[in-house]
Amino acid sequence: MFTKDHHSSRIRAAVESLAAAPPQIPGHIIDSWLRCMRDYDLDPDALPEACIVPRIDLESRQYKLAQVLNEAKAEMTNLVQQIAGSSYAIMLADADGVVMNCLGDPGFTHAASKAGMMSGAVWSERHQGTNGMGTALLEKRPTVVQRYEHFLFRNTGLTCAAAPIFDTDGKVLAVLDVSGETHLAPRHVLDLVSMSVHAIENRIFVKCFQGKRFMHFHSRPEFVGTLSAGILALDEDDCILGATRHAQLQLDVEARALIGQPLERFFNVSFESLSREVVRPNRQITPVFDARLGRRFFAFGAEPGARIIVPAGAVVRVSPSFAQPNQNYMEGANPRSPLQQLQYGPDAAMTRIIAAATRVLERDVPILLRGETGTGKEMFAKALHRSSRRADCPFVAINCASIPEALIEAELFGYKSGAFTGASKEGQRGKIFQANGGTLFLDEIGDMPFALQARLLRVLEEREVTPLGSETPVGIDIRLVSATHCDLLAKIESREFREDLYYRLQGLTLMLPPLRERGDRRELIAHLLRREQSDGVALSMTPELLDALDSYRWPGNVRQLRNVLRTMVALRSADLLTLEDLPPEIAQCLVPRSAMQDCVQNADLELNPLKSAEREALLQVLHAARWNISTVARQLDVGRNTLYRKLERLHIDLSNAKKPLKP
Repeated sequence: MFTKDHHSSRIRAAVESLAAAPPQIPGHIIDSWLRCMRDYDLDPDALPEACIVPRIDLESRQYKLAQVLNEAKAEMTNLVQQIAGSSYAIMLADADGVVMNCLGDPGFTHAASKAGMMSGAVWSERHQGTNGMGTALLEKRPTVVQRYEHFLFRNTGLTCAAAPIFDTDGKVLAVLDVSGETHLAPRHVLDLVSMSVHAIENRIFVKCFQGKRFMHFHSRPEFVGTLSAGILALDEDDCILGATRHAQLQLDVEARALIGQPLERFFNVSFESLSREVVRPNRQITPVFDARLGRRFFAFGAEPGARIIVPAGAVVRVSPSFAQPNQNYMEGANPRSPLQQLQYGPDAAMTRIIAAATRVLERDVPILLRGETGTGKEMFAKALHRSSRRADCPFVAINCASIPEALIEAELFGYKSGAFTGASKEGQRGKIFQANGGTLFLDEIGDMPFALQARLLRVLEEREVTPLGSETPVGIDIRLVSATHCDLLAKIESREFREDLYYRLQGLTLMLPPLRERGDRRELIAHLLRREQSDGVALSMTPELLDALDSYRWPGNVRQLRNVLRTMVALRSADLLTLEDLPPEIAQCLVPRSAMQDCVQNADLELNPLKSAEREALLQVLHAARWNISTVARQLDVGRNTLYRKLERLHIDLSNAKKPLKP
């Protein structure tokens, strides 16, 4: 076990003679130790008081960094959800290492504040020695500092992963950091931080050049519209105004050599031709070529004022009309991965989720899908599989809640002949072994019997499975995807789920949004209706029916919507579906528009003038966000529960058809 004296002597020996440095310590950590002792005169054993800037200084810094703080807020919240329960804090610091904002698990952030992880604290190397934020700022690249890589002994219980945020000119604006207790460190945490930083940079870039034209490109078509794509901002003469970091990396050209140059100097295409391709039927992504080296890229253009999706860094032109449900947001993108085809229209949450999943597609990162029943977790898992290099290998799904407890061990691990009474004479390969080379999907993982969880953990750690009745383990190569609708952290608290298994499953946590919060509901309805067409019969629905389906809250989510449409199609009297085709249990939950407007007017009469004005303002925001509660909550900087209470207080009923705004 490392002691304070051992830690100090180890650092001093490494600084005095590089040959004495432990071989497992990365070079940039050794460089940081050198700076700490020679430039900052720090002592590894010291316990200096946390350096906290005065409140007026903090507020001045926050004001200067307001745009970064605003764009980072959603990504920091998303990170909190992905590593929930890991006793970690997510911090954003400015270029001087002063913490601007801090989020995380309430229990841990309280303890972290005592260690100096709080707004106003200075985490530069000069004050805190080698650490995630300070070292990443000096290295100007994503950096992990683990345990005894920290310079100060008091910080050796932490693991810190940080990545700098750059502006369009390559200047460091801030640094995003995830720090917490070492033994609870999520795997691949630096990948999650880096993804969030790219999303923040893209948000800032789009805001900076708001009203300009954008060209999105990548060498692989499936990555156009993701965080990996490059983005160029163009003026009306096709001259480059700005370029994201990914654009500079893909073109191997620095921003200063791009800005002011005509687009045709780098690509054999004009923006106008890209725009024409976008609106042509069945085309959105166009092959283009590097005008200098002849390399092939894939690109699309977004006109000024086009509806775009900003949060995940993907800026995508929206061309479908709600009045023509046969035009699909995702169809016509040539080609798009099965993952990208799960999004049917503009929806910030789905864009972010798909972008995150795409980034880890070919990495050994376990994925945990969370969401309400019926949100499409298995469909998402299948799309993950089909989008990866394992697409031609098996996809094996196991519902841990549906297999009898007495049989689940044999189903998972298989058995040899005669392993138990009633066993097949030939034995049986288990589901895990059947997934060898492909993807294993463990649905409802929270309902797996507790006694079996230890054996599953051992299989996942050792990548070997031993059938019942056998003593010979068999090696396996699987991609692991799990799913649950329940709160696994609550199950850990009640000792129904193993904490170590939870952290082994939680490489990347993705929260699938419920149907009532998706911004692409109308396009999804149109897509599912087309899926129910048969015998070449073209089905359609009236605008009133589409409004009704769009406004319903769908407690059963996509699964319920699909079944309702299937029933309507089966029982229809004509190929044009109307409100009369709605099942009674759905129709009775909808209020006619005229009756709803009466209720709205009555509600207005019950409110005083101030609340009526607030109500109208909130309706404007809801209408602009297409009644997506998550989007509105983020825009207003309030929690969803707070927003729901406000809606109730102002008599705004989301279960009814969406009210048209007053002229």
